[in-house]
Amino acid sequence: MGPHPAVAAIRLAVRRVLHDVLNEFAERTERTERAPRPELADAGPGRRRPTLPERPDAPLVLVACSGGADSMALASALAFEARKLAVRAGGITVDHNLQDGSDVRAAEVVARLAAMDLDPVEAVSVHVGRDGGPEAAARDARYAALDAAAERHGAAAVLLGHTRDDQAETVLLGLARGSGIRSLSGMAAASGPAGRYRRPFLQLDRQTARKACLVQSLPVWDDPHNVDPAYTRSRLRHEGLPALEKALGKGVVEALARTAQLSRDDADALDTWAAEADTAVRDDAGQLDCAKLYALPPAVRRRVLRRAAVEAGAPAGSLFARHIEEVDRLITGWRGQQAINLPGRVEARRQGGRLVIRQS
Repeated sequence: MGPHPAVAAIRLAVRRVLHDVLNEFAERTERTERAPRPELADAGPGRRRPTLPERPDAPLVLVACSGGADSMALASALAFEARKLAVRAGGITVDHNLQDGSDVRAAEVVARLAAMDLDPVEAVSVHVGRDGGPEAAARDARYAALDAAAERHGAAAVLLGHTRDDQAETVLLGLARGSGIRSLSGMAAASGPAGRYRRPFLQLDRQTARKACLVQSLPVWDDPHNVDPAYTRSRLRHEGLPALEKALGKGVVEALARTAQLSRDDADALDTWAAEADTAVRDDAGQLDCAKLYALPPAVRRRVLRRAAVEAGAPAGSLFARHIEEVDRLITGWRGQQAINLPGRVEARRQGGRLVIRQS
């Protein structure tokens, strides 16, 4: 008799991601072996060639685990599948220090991960700032800690337990902000430096992960912040989505997740177009030509403008659609207006038919 359907589903999702990681690891290893090695080429006759360090036997994959149902289910599936594949598996939990006793809970999560034979396992304590609001600040601190842990341990990938429900919430939050198609594309299955972050559960619902924990007798911790109405995502989860399902019927979450994938495909295509157009709309001195920008479709032109602002020093996370719309008016609605101030002390100014974007 096979495993419970929920357990089988989470294991299959993780197995697919691990196969991707292994294939990518093999390709990188092959490229490294084919690359010229100056230290060997320089060895002349009679000279002893230096010994090269051996590569690791298998890539390391870490799971980011809060102790909640989604990430505990993910950790259990990683532990099971890694034993059957040439993968080393470890775990990281981040203590945000936002609740009393958070250090004790982090230690408990580490113990549970170690009991699954994950190695290395560790708890990382972070300080959460205030920039962007409490949820954004906690997310920034968490990803910074995970990035550092991945670098420290030489991890090939970090698995995250985001589910289809999380994806639906992310799409709705993007829609509420009016941030455009990229925001509606939600979370990517792979993101971060070199695709470091992998999300195996984006096609699975939250109940599947919770059921997998239940049938495996895995203890889980329910973060009280997830039901605290002070947090926007919590209100959306417990009030907004249920109201939508009541008004529109079941299937809203699945539809929003499909919207995310379709939006991502469109956004990727437009980003590629904008990257190619960026060179074509510049003059010999590298300045943006306003007439050439005007000829571009608006969706492509705004992406070119955003790229230029970020390259000039504007923080991507603080650069909103309204900023780009104001810059765009320097191209499409030129009336001699003054420079546009952007985040990061960057300004955009039209001068002699050219758009100059630089730090002030």
